[in-house]
Amino acid sequence: MSTAIAVPVSLAEIARIAGVGRAAVSNWRRRHDSFPSRIGGTDVSPQFSLAEVEKWLRDNDKLKDVGGREFLWPRFEALGSRDESGLAIAESARRMRAPRARIAAPDLSTEARELIGEAARLGRSEGPRETFEFLLQRWLDTHVRQLSTTPPQLATLMTRIALGTRLGEDDGGLTVFDPACGTGHLSAAAAQVHHGSDLTLLGCERDPALAALASARLGFATEGRDVSVEIATADALRDDPFADLRADIALCNPPFNERDWGYEELATDQRWTHGLPPRTEPELAWVQHLLAHLRPGGTVVVVLPPAVASRKAGRRIRGSLLRTGLLRAVVALPPGSAQPHSVSLQLWVLRAAPQGSAAGPASQDALLVDATRFGKAGSREPGPEWEALTDFVLSAVAELDKPESTLPEGAVRVPLLDLLDDEVDVTPGRYTASSTEPSGVELAASWDDLAGSLTELTNLVQHLSKLGFEGGEPQTTATVGDLVKAGALTLGAGQQPSDTKTPDRDTAVPLLTVADLLMDGTPSTLLAPSAAQTVAETGDVVVAGVVRAFKAWVHEGPPIALGPQLYALRVDPEKLNAHFLAGCLRAPANGRQAGTHASSSSRIDIRRLHVLQLPLEEQAGYAETFRRLTSFEQLLTRAHHLGKGLVNDVSDRLAAGGLTAGR
Repeated sequence: MSTAIAVPVSLAEIARIAGVGRAAVSNWRRRHDSFPSRIGGTDVSPQFSLAEVEKWLRDNDKLKDVGGREFLWPRFEALGSRDESGLAIAESARRMRAPRARIAAPDLSTEARELIGEAARLGRSEGPRETFEFLLQRWLDTHVRQLSTTPPQLATLMTRIALGTRLGEDDGGLTVFDPACGTGHLSAAAAQVHHGSDLTLLGCERDPALAALASARLGFATEGRDVSVEIATADALRDDPFADLRADIALCNPPFNERDWGYEELATDQRWTHGLPPRTEPELAWVQHLLAHLRPGGTVVVVLPPAVASRKAGRRIRGSLLRTGLLRAVVALPPGSAQPHSVSLQLWVLRAAPQGSAAGPASQDALLVDATRFGKAGSREPGPEWEALTDFVLSAVAELDKPESTLPEGAVRVPLLDLLDDEVDVTPGRYTASSTEPSGVELAASWDDLAGSLTELTNLVQHLSKLGFEGGEPQTTATVGDLVKAGALTLGAGQQPSDTKTPDRDTAVPLLTVADLLMDGTPSTLLAPSAAQTVAETGDVVVAGVVRAFKAWVHEGPPIALGPQLYALRVDPEKLNAHFLAGCLRAPANGRQAGTHASSSSRIDIRRLHVLQLPLEEQAGYAETFRRLTSFEQLLTRAHHLGKGLVNDVSDRLAAGGLTAGR
């Protein structure tokens, strides 16, 4: 595909297009005089013309099996605003499926309209659904800090809970409702899980770009099936477009902690049958909105923050939901299940009474399920153990209507009399012992995990213990300052940002500081790109230049701004191996000899740190050994935490009695 407009792309984007690492692109730039010149950005984060890059890659045979969609995405990103790029992707999807369809968003720019036509043609040649999903995912990844999405695994779990707990048959088909649908994750999951005929998917979204993308996604998800889809663009609480709707199931991941949800103008709304939600409890407004759209026997499954289960302001409404038998189950999810990832979110399962049933609840209890133990604590992979989590939650919820049943460990039926106290707290962890008393299966899994870590440690010990060190003359070294002068690397010093204004979360860059390193290493601040003085990119060596946090590592991941006393070293790959450099720099003796005491805190003079002088081919062997040494250190830490946890857990179990083996 040719690209006629000057679209800027970064080195990371070029690497993604060409299917290589960022270091390879930097190498091309140094070795080939014909490589396109920089058109913008900074020396640290340069930008190049997409059209010139595409031509250079093709002329130099640097493209592998790369489809046109890789060149397509930067042009959508270059449209500027999040809304215009999102609407353009949605319009492209419509044109892929219906080439003669007229553009439904008349305010799109001329550039966007031309891009829509090209994207539609490319989609029809490379696969419409695949092209749309690629563009949608890149759009979501780009705006991840601005948008809240529901992971596919969680959407599927919610759908299966709703279908498994609702009462009644599909006499007139199945109607699924989501009043805050975003880009349609929950509705798409419902279309995938429910294979019956006559399915109706109804959604509402106040953001026009998200609503358009949801419609496009569901168009592909229901293609070739007897499914009716309608996504309305409106504020569901203030201006309900489906006021008369009664759905079989309602799925929702509503916005959290929104104070301006319509408290004043909706004070006398008929939906508040369990009480007017306090201004600080918008989530309980969404819960009652969902219940108002259920037909008898219908089920709601909604994602809520954990505070909704215990906040004092909402206890009256929680009590009413329990007394009327509507709130049937609360499931506590492990952190990382959905945004915000640091919070243990909850699923509330609510069900309307079936047609002709008595006014009182069918049973005088509620099911509370604590699934927080299925998080990947200490794992390198984010998110919970979805398969185990799904099996556990579904097995617990399957017992919802069985008066005499055996619940899995971590799930408990709590009588309403115990819940309807002064607090009306429905937090599962308050009533289950799963978080403090692991099951036998969990203990066995922890022992297996520890055994695996010890096996890896043993293998590393066998390798590292065989390292030989020759005596004799000391090896020649060079300082970082010498390497900078020789052009083997460039050195950038982190700075205190001058612009402290709240940045646009869509374009903000995370700022790493020494204080963050002393905590857990997670950046706690965001900066506007213009305020980021020194930015580390993938492949750069980052050094903390203060004794109490001294370390050096090769940065992996998206660009990150560096604060004071942090440094970015970018190597010339023809002269230095980044992992070799990081390994040499982080040697404790190296840090001690380069330390200064010019202030109250001991700092490291980065330019005085020493690096072995070795040919590039020999550096690779050292780099691999440094990597193994780092893995050894990480495994030691992991084994320590696992072992300490097992000692505590087994001690608790022993103190509670019931020992059956190994006495």
